[in-house]
Order: sequence, then C-alpha cells, then structure tokens
Amino acid sequence: MTSNTATSLKARLKNLESHLATENPALKDAVKSFRKLDAVAYRLGMMGRDQSFATQVTWWPVISILGTFSSGKSTFINQYVGQKLQATGNQAVDDKFTVICYGSEDESRVLPGRALDNEPRFPFYRISESIDELLAGEGRRLDVYLQLRTCNSDRLRGRILIDSPGFDADDQRTATLRISEHILDLSDLVLVFFDARHPEPGAMRDTLDHLVRRTLERPDFNKFLYVLNQIDSAAREDNPEEVFSAWQRALAQKGLTAGRFFRIYDPDAAGDFGDEALRERFERKRNADMDAIIQRMEQVNVERAYRVSAMLEETAHYIGDTLVPAVTGARRAWKRRITWLQGIIGGGLLGVVIAIGVALHRSSEDGLSLGFPENPIVFWGGLALILILGWAIQHWIRRVAGRQVARRLEREQALGRRTPWLLAAFEHNVRSLKPYFFTTPRGYGRRVRRRLAGVISDAHGLVQALNDRFTRPSGPGGKGGN
Repeated sequence: MTSNTATSLKARLKNLESHLATENPALKDAVKSFRKLDAVAYRLGMMGRDQSFATQVTWWPVISILGTFSSGKSTFINQYVGQKLQATGNQAVDDKFTVICYGSEDESRVLPGRALDNEPRFPFYRISESIDELLAGEGRRLDVYLQLRTCNSDRLRGRILIDSPGFDADDQRTATLRISEHILDLSDLVLVFFDARHPEPGAMRDTLDHLVRRTLERPDFNKFLYVLNQIDSAAREDNPEEVFSAWQRALAQKGLTAGRFFRIYDPDAAGDFGDEALRERFERKRNADMDAIIQRMEQVNVERAYRVSAMLEETAHYIGDTLVPAVTGARRAWKRRITWLQGIIGGGLLGVVIAIGVALHRSSEDGLSLGFPENPIVFWGGLALILILGWAIQHWIRRVAGRQVARRLEREQALGRRTPWLLAAFEHNVRSLKPYFFTTPRGYGRRVRRRLAGVISDAHGLVQALNDRFTRPSGPGGKGGN
C-alpha cells in the first residue's frame, strides 16, 4: 500500500463525514467509531491500511426494486419520484442495475458505473473487485452492469433506489447474480414485483430460487415486500381475489409465508373495469396498498441509522468474541504442526549427528577423540553455520505449517464457514517473528480490548442519540430518551 492510497482513503472518509454532518448528523460520529475499529483491524492484520469498515457500510438507506420482466418496476419508480425517469414497456427496456439518487439539477443525468465503484457513500464501492473474484477481468466492464442516475425529487433526499433489470433466471450472467446477491444483503427494503398478467408458476419459481429462496433464513426477512402489479388485468375475472390468492399460495409453497403482500396497478394505464363499483373497490385496495408501501419506504431513513449502530456494535463483538478466538484456535493448530514437524526433522538431524560422531570416533587415532578441529576459527565457524542452518530450518517449518493451516482455512472459507478476515489475520501471525508459543494473536492485547469496549459504548451512545431524536416518552415538550 502506498502513502497516496492511505491519503486518498482518509480524504474520502473526511468527505463522508462532511456529507453526513449535513444530511444525517446523528451518523457523523459513527464514521469515527468505525475508524477506531480500523485501527484494531490493522493491528490484527485483518485488512490492509487502504481499507476501512466505514467503506463497507451503506450510509444512505437503500430501497431495491427487483422482479420479472414487464412487472411494472419502472412505472412504480416514476410514480414514486413524480417524474418520467425510467423507460417503461412490455419488453426488457434496460439491462443494467440503475442506482437512483437525488440530484440538485433539474435535468436528470446518467453517469457510468465507475461513479459508484469509486465512491464509499454508495452501495457498490469496489464492487468491481468482487466481480473480478468471480470472473477475472470482468470488473473492468462494470459499466455494462451498473449506472447511476440523478433525479431532482424530494422523495430521494437521503435515500437511494435501485432499479434492477428484468430478472430472467435462465439467462443470468454470473456477475449479474453476484450484484443481485450484493443488493439483497445491503438493502434496507426490497420490493419484489410480479406481473399479475403472467403469473406462471415456473417463472415465479426461478425468480424466487435466485432472489429470495433464503428469505426465511435471513434475520432481516421482514424487509421483503411482495407486490403483485397490474392486478387490474384480473378485474373481469369471475373471482379476481382468486388471482391474488393463487399467487400467495405459490409463494407459500416456496416456504415464503413471511413478508407482506400487496396488489397494485397503474391507474393511468388501467383498462375499462366495466363496472363502477368494481373500479372503486379495486381503487380503494390499490390506494391502501400503495400508501402502505410508500409509508414503509419513508421509514427506511430511521431504520438505516439504527442499523448502522447495530453494525458498529456487531463488528466490535465479532472481532473480540469470534475472530480472536478463531485466530487463537488456528494458532494452536499451527503450533501442533510445528511441533510435529520439528519432531520428525529434529529426529532425523539427531540421527545424522550421531552417525557423524560415531564415524569420527572410529576414525580417530586414539579411539577417544571426537575429531573436533584444533583450529577455533573452524570450530566456531562450523557452530555458527549449524545455528544459521537451524534457524533457517525452524523458519521453514513455521512457513510450511502455516501454509497447511491456511489451506484448511481457505477450504472452509470457500464453503462459507469462515470469513476472509480470519485467513488474513492468521497469515499475519505466520509472518510475525513473535515466538510461536505465545497464545494470543499478534496485535491483540489490553489496548485493543479497551478500544473494542469503547466502540461498543459508542454504538450504545448512538442509539441513545437516535432515541432522543425520534422518541418523546415524556410527551410534548418533554425530553426524549430517558
């Protein structure tokens, strides 16, 4: 890492603090707390000094809109922002993920994916590196997958929308799936759209398998909202309620009984209902569901602030309660391998020394001399050579044992049982000159424990500040919080 890289990271984080001070002051100090965790991570070797936990957090709440082709995602976005922003149509009209954020200019602008990859405030910071891990060289083609669009709409202040390309599970590229999974993890709210005109079970099954098949396993499963759009197409059915019920049953067969379900349509594009009472009934239901969706979207700003606090505390606990014990366990395995290799190699060398001693003894004139040279320079030079050779062998043993343990950690990481941070922290210990018989990981001590405790205290303080801002248990005029 160069000093320029570290300086660039520092400048970006200062810029982030400046933006938060204006747009979300409650989170400004959270950046400093994440930097405290960075200092711990550097000492433990978890990550390089060109990285920061602060860049792995989406500071602006993210609302993702996913779904099948022609399910009305773009129409919904246009209605939400009050502008004809996204192209609409019955065919696939855009094959990129579009990140939509507030822009002060009246005219909307479309910026390349690089604008997202190099900006820590947005949810795709360094996404090109993740894509490269899956498909070598594909990260350079980031503009094929992502674009940034600005929009002067007050509803976008302090939040980000992501419009996904129409999902076709049979024709998905690996990089696109990787971005989809990334979006699901970082989103505060996920709207999954389906087209009431084409509720084919097969298409729905493919979509659910790729997008939300693990919803029930996620601790944040309640952030998924399922929207059956263009429900007005069922207005002339004998029992339009059955269309919605059949769709719910199809989801339930996948185990997706959690999450909220809505049915909406575009009033401007609705056909003739043929009956005024029927139209009013559909419209009331549509308006109620739209209001509920919008209200949920407006709530994400508050939820994001609390989520950042939770991430801060969870990361500190992860380092102290999970990572450090895991590195300690890996060090023990490393030490056992070193002892085992020392026994094998040391036993072999001892045998060689004994054999040489016996040979020298037998070849001496009086039968008693061990054949040590009379010249002290030769003697001490030979002894020094033996010590150097012993040090080199010991160093080689440490490295070999370290590679064996690292390969095991890599396999477990590939299976999802370990995080990349563990492997990096362990390799940091292997490279260290710290004697292998020390039990604690390199860089971990009283100062680190105090810093982790301080970060946890910061997280609690952030929650208190948020409570003071958003709650008033004492009633009007009373103080929030306690």
